[in-house]
Amino acid sequence: MKRRQFVETLGGVVAAAGLGASGTPRPREAAWLLIPMDGDQSNHLKAYGVTYRALRRGTRAEWLLNFRSGSFLFPLDSTTQRDAALEGVSTIQLTDADVVDVRGTIAANNMDAVPLEKAPKVAVYVPPNNAPWDDAVRMSLEYAGIEYDRIWDGDVVGGKLSDYEWLHLHHEDFTGQYSKFYLTYSGTPWLTEMVQRNQQAARTLGFASVPDLKKAVARNIRDYVDRGGFLFAMCTATETLEIALAADGVDVAARYADGTPMDPEASGKLRWDRTMAFDNVRLERSPMTASFSDVDGHQVNNAAKRQPLGAFKLFNFAAKIDPVPTMLVQNHRSIISDYYGLTTSFMRERLKPGVTVLADEEGAPWVKYIHGEYGSGTWTFFGGHDPEDPQHRIGDPPTDLSLHPNSPGYRLILNNVLFPAAKKRELKT
Repeated sequence: MKRRQFVETLGGVVAAAGLGASGTPRPREAAWLLIPMDGDQSNHLKAYGVTYRALRRGTRAEWLLNFRSGSFLFPLDSTTQRDAALEGVSTIQLTDADVVDVRGTIAANNMDAVPLEKAPKVAVYVPPNNAPWDDAVRMSLEYAGIEYDRIWDGDVVGGKLSDYEWLHLHHEDFTGQYSKFYLTYSGTPWLTEMVQRNQQAARTLGFASVPDLKKAVARNIRDYVDRGGFLFAMCTATETLEIALAADGVDVAARYADGTPMDPEASGKLRWDRTMAFDNVRLERSPMTASFSDVDGHQVNNAAKRQPLGAFKLFNFAAKIDPVPTMLVQNHRSIISDYYGLTTSFMRERLKPGVTVLADEEGAPWVKYIHGEYGSGTWTFFGGHDPEDPQHRIGDPPTDLSLHPNSPGYRLILNNVLFPAAKKRELKT
């Protein structure tokens, strides 16, 4: 049996028989707990919660990049073991000699062992009421059992972001256009409430309009990243955050709630030197087309330009050279079915130089998953709304993650939650 094959079957042969690489008996005293993240894992999503809670308790942990699809290794303790058992998470007990074999395999292959030091304090930007759509990140955090705080505009402009290491943005329109929901949902109670709530927040916080408030929120989020924060955004938040940053001092809205039309020259006035990910974006000028710009390749709400869904493939990075992107793509599947969102994908020609593409669709002009640095922090953008509901619509019931415990798309979200826990060292990306 080849060395790699031997190590990858540690959970079977070694744990059951207590044999070393030479086939000789070795002591059975287990000293380590491995959470495998390959096809043998019964609940990938809850495995992240077990790891997060272990870090919260001060337990040492390592993220074994590219070893059994990104497994986690801990010194054996009864609390972590019991937590995993209660959550239905598969584990393997290893001896010191077993772990020596594991480390040898990691050293000899495109793998790495990254220490995880401290569980990040997590915030999710979300309005105080319940919107008529779900949030994939909140659902994954709650299913995995990872604590988070809800924050909104007043918290952001009031400086509360400094309390958190990790921030998530999801279905939010930072341009102040309410995602142009007036085209389809005009008069619905939830949209009326959304407009009123945002207008009240703008008045209370001293802003002349909702777009002005959202631009200030966007600036504070960018400054949070600049100071060392970790930002993860999905769906509309990715595209509209960047537009709001570029539009500081420029009215770019296609039509606000009061019917004010967009400045037809707005695209040419945008300042893309203020943004993190995108460059030279052209805005959607029609108030009757429910898209924001030409960033999104799929244009789900533009009948003339809408593109069908395919599948995206995760890139394979050199773990020892590029541990950050390697962490972000750890998965038991490398090809994942695509899914729509108001912003589904990102046109490659709109990416700034230096942006790292983590996943794309072969032969397509767009990418799905990107990452970059800004100042002392990092940002990661993931297109689409719900990885397990390709056609998710407003008002549809939330996805039941207990039916998708091994979702590769939701794993990518949770990779981002643990990423800030990794021990900092000099990196090449």
